[in-house]
Amino acid sequence: MKIEELRDLSREELREHLKNAQGKLFDLKIGAAQGREANSSNIKEAKITISRIKTVLRKRELEKGGKFEQ
Repeated sequence: MKIEELRDLSREELREHLKNAQGKLFDLKIGAAQGREANSSNIKEAKITISRIKTVLRKRELEKGGKFEQ
């Protein structure tokens, strides 16, 4: 998901996407550890998506002058 798309989402939607991305990353890592076919680019993309979501959430918190809540 691109950063522009993430900026248009609400805080709740971002948190839902974050949960989904973290779950996907977990599944990919477990699959790789178990020897299933795992494409390393999928793991990398999941990490990038998580970072983008956290960046947007943090930026919004800073704009409000508050602390980061996860």
